[in-house]
Amino acid sequence: MDVVVLGGHGQVARRLLALLAGRGDRARGIVRDPGHVADLEAVGAEALVGDVEREDITPLVAGADAVVMAAGAGPGSGPERKRTVDLGGAVKLIAAAKATGARRYVMVSAMGAADPSAASGGMGPYIEAKAEADAELAASGLDHTIVRPGRLTNDPGTGRVEAAPRLGRSGSITRDDTAAVLVAVLDMPTTIGLALEVLEGETPIAEAIAAL
Repeated sequence: MDVVVLGGHGQVARRLLALLAGRGDRARGIVRDPGHVADLEAVGAEALVGDVEREDITPLVAGADAVVMAAGAGPGSGPERKRTVDLGGAVKLIAAAKATGARRYVMVSAMGAADPSAASGGMGPYIEAKAEADAELAASGLDHTIVRPGRLTNDPGTGRVEAAPRLGRSGSITRDDTAAVLVAVLDMPTTIGLALEVLEGETPIAEAIAAL
């Protein structure tokens, strides 16, 4: 499988690219900063340099079987960049996927995006951008899956999660396990058309995703 990840230098994205490359897939990550190329190459991935806020990324997606939206403006950014990156980047990746024939699209969203009106304080613009991006993808006609992890941590992965369209609780999940969930989703056509929340749990990842 040839997978292109937008936001390739992000912490979850690099873990995802490493997992894909490690099993023999062609793993390509789009990064804005040429200084990040070596970091992707170090995990066995190919780096594609492009700024989704300012450039057409369609040529970078050419040849992909699947794309993953993992770009984010980050916690230090203002509401405007939440819209140009978290929403605008997702929309540009949808257009690029359609233009190049990449039917499979996996969105890294966020818990709360199913009900953005409930977001409080500074999280509001972020959750609203994620919710709009999810809606754009759901309406795109692409073979999509929306993954909504909880609060991300750098603890070692456990390989076990809880996943459902709505979990009814908040919580955390490691970046290691989030990346592994993305691989499982890419591997399972049964997840096409689904939006799922995922947190740490007791069920092995492949089993949890297969049960959706």
